[in-house]
Amino acid sequence: MGKDVIIACDFPSAEQTLAFLDRFTGRKPFVKIGMELFYAAGPDIVRQIKARGHKIFLDLKLHDIPNTVRRAMAVLSNLDVDLVNLHAAGTAEMMKAALEGLTRPDGTRPLLIAVTQLTSTNQEALEQELLIEKPIDEVVMSYAENAKKAGLDGVVCSPLEAEKVHARCGESFLTVTPGVRFADGDRGDQKRVMTPEQAKEIGSDYIVVGRPITQAQDPVAAYERCCREFIG
Repeated sequence: MGKDVIIACDFPSAEQTLAFLDRFTGRKPFVKIGMELFYAAGPDIVRQIKARGHKIFLDLKLHDIPNTVRRAMAVLSNLDVDLVNLHAAGTAEMMKAALEGLTRPDGTRPLLIAVTQLTSTNQEALEQELLIEKPIDEVVMSYAENAKKAGLDGVVCSPLEAEKVHARCGESFLTVTPGVRFADGDRGDQKRVMTPEQAKEIGSDYIVVGRPITQAQDPVAAYERCCREFIG
């Protein structure tokens, strides 16, 4: 899959989500289904959106003992999503177990990526709350390398770290970057952000964009703007 813009459909109900997607009568955007929507609407919302022709990033950030994650991934694999994730902090053993669960009997599977550090986490929080005293860049790179060694396809990281991840883990190792805002937009609660054009320049493979599109006066126009700035 080439570069793409993923819309974060962080809505509290299936009705609101489908009404939002009804606006897209042309190009069907790649969409992210996160915890809020999945917990509200269940697996059926995944099936409904897939049936409409959208690619899906199922963003549930699994983090548990290896056996539990293996079994959960086997269930998620049956939903025919395109991309799923977990927390790299769960260790290489958990990541390998996730791959085993995700792989179907015919050998196919969705792409699997790992969350390194959330884009709402900064150096101060890393040190004072998580008691990790290493620089955040170093922590992200270590988690990314662990994910690659475990056989994963890429990581979720800040766009500020995408270039370094590619340098350390190779150009084919995917970088999926939230924390993207338009230059004239509001940063919200994201600490580490970048514009779509900047994300393109430093080599992000996918950008995940939520409120700048979903809360725009014209979401379709905002999405098309994102695609122009990021994909070209």
